[in-house]
Amino acid sequence: MTRTLVASATKEVIIGFDQPFCVIGERINPTGRKKLAAEMIEGNFDTVRADALAQVAAGATMLDINAGVTAVNPNETEPPLMVKTLEIVQELTDVPLSIDSSVSAAIKAGLEVARGRPLVNSVTGEIEKLEAILPLIKKYNVPVVAISNDETGISEDPDVRFAVAKRIVEHAADYGIPAHDIVVDPLVMPIGAMGTAGKQVFHLLRRLREELKVNTTCGLSNISFGLPHRHGINAGFIPMVIGAGMTSAIMNPCRPQEMEAVRAANVLNGTDPNCQQWITTYRDHQPAAPGTSAAAQETPAGTGGRRRGGRAGRRAAS
Repeated sequence: MTRTLVASATKEVIIGFDQPFCVIGERINPTGRKKLAAEMIEGNFDTVRADALAQVAAGATMLDINAGVTAVNPNETEPPLMVKTLEIVQELTDVPLSIDSSVSAAIKAGLEVARGRPLVNSVTGEIEKLEAILPLIKKYNVPVVAISNDETGISEDPDVRFAVAKRIVEHAADYGIPAHDIVVDPLVMPIGAMGTAGKQVFHLLRRLREELKVNTTCGLSNISFGLPHRHGINAGFIPMVIGAGMTSAIMNPCRPQEMEAVRAANVLNGTDPNCQQWITTYRDHQPAAPGTSAAAQETPAGTGGRRRGGRAGRRAAS
């Protein structure tokens, strides 16, 4: 059984087929959040602190940390900001972290200060990226998210995306990195733009689980990009991808409708033994008053957004 270990200084989490779905909180990401980006540039981390605590309180298993505040000189600006952000979040919470950057120097700087065993987000199938990131993964003995695109971009053909994932797993093996430390992102396309996007990802997830035997993740909200009432689509998508084999997702845990879907899927998938987490969470749940809209029931929250460059489209703004 494939198991990917991530850890903070004091807490271990297993991502695996037989484990509860791993919710990776997306909120600490300035992409698409101008106010947060401006605050971080100024050295104000009040929103970062608030988002970290709110996501953990809402049920996040891990927190994704992105410090890409600007596309200008990211090799200079992002590494120190990544370090500062990681240090602040690590003082607030004991959940494991994901170091999220497309800048190799920022990933390296983050790995030098991260406690425990963080997840690195991410590497693509581009040779230049593989040769820059995989040595760091080996040196620090950490798992990595592998995104299924390469120099040719993001293919609309799911079999091509599977082939890219397979090449990354094989390339990682050349560095002595085991498949259980590769968490593949098969790339979720917006269903509003591609009507087969749901079926594509279900097909890919089954192949990734059965043939490559790897854990998987995605930018969950990308499935609903461009549609009204996005959180209804997201909540419906969650149990379907879990049923197809997905083991984690980068998402906003502060959306009650989506977290309820995660917890229900854990119950039905047998990864919430005796329904204990469900009972603990909802024992005192009060139904909404008649006529209350779903939107009114949700905790207000912004977007995790997407970052710059070739990774756009993987996690679209809510």
